Amino acid sequence: MHLKKISIARDRFPTAEAYPFNLPVVRHTTAIDLPTPVTVFTGENGTGKSTLLKAICRRCNIHIWEGMHRARYKASRYENMLHLSMDVEWTDGPVPGSFFSPELFRNFSQLVDEWASGNPDLLGYFGGQSLVTQSHGQSCMAYFQSIYRVKGLHFLDEPEAALSPQTQLHLLDVLTAASAAGHAQFIISTHSPILMSCPNASVLDFNHLSIRQTAYEQTRHYKIYRDFFDHGA
Repeated sequence: MHLKKISIARDRFPTAEAYPFNLPVVRHTTAIDLPTPVTVFTGENGTGKSTLLKAICRRCNIHIWEGMHRARYKASRYENMLHLSMDVEWTDGPVPGSFFSPELFRNFSQLVDEWASGNPDLLGYFGGQSLVTQSHGQSCMAYFQSIYRVKGLHFLDEPEAALSPQTQLHLLDVLTAASAAGHAQFIISTHSPILMSCPNASVLDFNHLSIRQTAYEQTRHYKIYRDFFDHGA
């Protein structure tokens, strides 16, 4: 365990009217305890899972690969300021880490391939193959298997978007083994009941005014999948 607690200081909010400071879970949650090596954020679209995930990552000084910057229509000037109103409590001081998002990973893969054109040995870190010559899911798994051997705090934003159910089970094995080994801690935003089932995970539900810890079987996603397979569409 590296990160123990996250606190949200509402008295430092620059505004209460604009995103992300107007999100209910941001306005009504004071602190988040992290008692287990895997913490899962679950909830419906728009509840603030990814927003909070990125803010914690920034507050921990872990780089978020952004890819190419493009113009935005009416972007909130407060959008990337939430981390300034947060405090974090470490177990034994800050550690390095990583941030993964499927939508940005392709740009990262292309950059690695460009670097490897001048230094082919670099690909040995990712299993010896170019990431861009593999399927999206295969290249993601090559990344997971390499980076999660490293001590640190690792953030994943809806990784299942790039993965088949079988590959999600493979990632679940990687997360379970790495978290049990004690060198890695994970905070994951996901809609996947497969990833939520990680045995070393605490599940935090964003479907309320404030964030609540819940049992895996009580999550809305688990119940929807269970009902679907029991009764059909």
